[in-house]
Amino acid sequence: MADNQPTFYDDVEKCADDIIRIMGKRVNFAMPLALGKSYHLTNELYRRAKEDPEIQLTFVTALALEKPTWSSDLEKRLVKPMRERIWKGVPDFDYVLDMRKNALPKNVVVTEFFFKAGSYNNVPMAQQNHSSSNYTHAIRDITNCFDTLVACQCVCKGEIDGETVYSNSCNSDLAYEIYPSKLEAERMGKKVIYIGHVNDTLPFMYGDAVEPEHHFDMILDSPKYCFPLFSAPKAPVCTKDYMIGLHVSSLIKDGGTLQIGIGTLGDAIASGLLMRHHNNGDYNQLLDDLGINNRYSRLIDKIGGRDEFAQGLYGATEMLVDVFIELYTGGIIKRNVYHNIPLMRMINDGALQEEFTPESVKELLLQDEHFPILKEQDFISLRNYGIFKDDLRYEDYHLVNGAGKYSVDFRDSANLDAVLENCLGDRLKNGVVLTGSFFIGPNGFYDFLRDMSDEERKKFEMTGVKVVNQLYGDEVLRSLERKDARFVNAGMKISLMGNVASDALRNGTVISGVGGQYNFVSMAHALPDARLIMMLRSTKETPKEVKSNILFNYGYTTIPRHLRDIVVTEYGIADLRSKQDWVVMTELIKVADSRFQDELLDEAKKAGKVPMDYEIPYEYRNNYPDQLEKKLAPFKAKGYFKPFPFGKEFTDEEVALGASLRKFKGGMTANKFKASKALIKDFKAPVPPEATPYLKRMNLDAPKGVKEKLMQKLVVHALSNAGYVKLQ
Repeated sequence: MADNQPTFYDDVEKCADDIIRIMGKRVNFAMPLALGKSYHLTNELYRRAKEDPEIQLTFVTALALEKPTWSSDLEKRLVKPMRERIWKGVPDFDYVLDMRKNALPKNVVVTEFFFKAGSYNNVPMAQQNHSSSNYTHAIRDITNCFDTLVACQCVCKGEIDGETVYSNSCNSDLAYEIYPSKLEAERMGKKVIYIGHVNDTLPFMYGDAVEPEHHFDMILDSPKYCFPLFSAPKAPVCTKDYMIGLHVSSLIKDGGTLQIGIGTLGDAIASGLLMRHHNNGDYNQLLDDLGINNRYSRLIDKIGGRDEFAQGLYGATEMLVDVFIELYTGGIIKRNVYHNIPLMRMINDGALQEEFTPESVKELLLQDEHFPILKEQDFISLRNYGIFKDDLRYEDYHLVNGAGKYSVDFRDSANLDAVLENCLGDRLKNGVVLTGSFFIGPNGFYDFLRDMSDEERKKFEMTGVKVVNQLYGDEVLRSLERKDARFVNAGMKISLMGNVASDALRNGTVISGVGGQYNFVSMAHALPDARLIMMLRSTKETPKEVKSNILFNYGYTTIPRHLRDIVVTEYGIADLRSKQDWVVMTELIKVADSRFQDELLDEAKKAGKVPMDYEIPYEYRNNYPDQLEKKLAPFKAKGYFKPFPFGKEFTDEEVALGASLRKFKGGMTANKFKASKALIKDFKAPVPPEATPYLKRMNLDAPKGVKEKLMQKLVVHALSNAGYVKLQ
């Protein structure tokens, strides 16, 4: 296939014509998760299917990105300006808009293995066609289900050594497997088309993300089909999440490996790590004041740390999120790894430094992999990583440059000494500080990646989930690279037995999907020095009630209890690995909200799982939200724990308005009579001057007519109820 040349298109309609001509009227169209989907080709094929009911179109994908919408004039005033500013030029997926209206034609099916959390809770079609797969099994499951497949991926065009190449950029996750899977499918007589849609707003990422032109059957390439990347704006980080992040930050070992995900919990972890690194005195004072050192000092000493990051961390994460860039620029993500087993073995043993010596290289060259005769592929790897000079070549079992010629037979000690004297570089190079599979984030994150030099961007290599999410295939090297790994994931609920529900509810409603969570849980148990940290908010609050997320039992499981490890809530750390059932239960009760501790303990005792004379220690009986606020207040006064530690795309007014209107809506849901009564009472109050910026943002500062006056009063009431303005 090396001489196979793709067909190039500058017209999406012609590309769609050829897909249908080759595949017939049954088209199974596979798109990557999140950012790498082709809006133009997707919408064109969907249009054809809507017009021609004989076309049987199946979209196979995950996590379709949607811009916010509105359902009232008031919501429109808030949302529309944000859409036009933050998502300017970003297209919509027509099939998603129709699916939201329950208007998909019968000849179109959408099957996804991962949703944006909670986005399809009340969409039966999405729930019915969800396919539960480990991230590492997604390509296998797709190819098992379909005899024909069209795989389409957005790519960025570039050039390496004079050859046109394409980077899968934001989605190397499954693209890594597409070409070999395509060859295997074709050997079995299946039809597969691999399409690259060039979108040069993507940053050109390196590593396994780079593919040669001949891998593709079709390439859609025209400036009119380039589009802005979808932004995922920051949400505010609350006290509860900051407390979880602080506990997690103490469990990360200097010189180790880190995996975290997107969202406020990831922001909180990064914030805690940066505080530990840059403001270590305040960080340790905080650990003392919160009782974290007192309760968990043995665990922190064993697997974590409180000091600055001298060696730094390596990121091994399916998702490259923007906080990894914050940790990189903040001097924490800086531990280089090199894809070379003897090199990594010596680095981990402390026998080889970035600035190496001839003595340490001699030890390297005498390792079994290189002795007695250095092989050409090993020489190329060592030259790439700076051990040998760049101008050296491997010719007829000799290292050759303009200055000399040296045998690669190291049994001759004089020859080995000559190699060490004349052939070595002076320091390691071309290491990577992060290995990821896909990315999505705010607009500033994309700008940072694009503005990096090629040399710096190569430090953030992109590859498949088959590489990042598991050890299989290169166990020795990956184990060496991922030393002291902390795989940090989030769950929704946990039973006292240690079963975690992360992706669905007990009634079968899929909230998101398992994604790569099981992969990282499994890897945490496979690596000898790794730990899984499962984060869990101890309660779920709705306008009507507060419920514990720690339950005696729950009717759904994502991660079974035999894979239990560390659980972190805002109230503390529960180390569950290898523990007996009664210890697992009592450790979880210790980190539960105190409003539910007695009930949980009673259930455990009634079931005979906890000794009847057990009592919850006093120091764990004050787990209340207001206590967390009191403990963090002095540090908030110092400037720590801001709602947006890494900036935001929303304005201050938008943040306040969004929070206020959500709270008002929740109050109406919980008790419509009570909320309406409070609203009517506030209608009589004059509009306070401090409300003016918010009202201007909503274009309600000078209301016209009864409807706008009513909306103005509602907004002012909501702002007052949320504490942003004060009514007289």
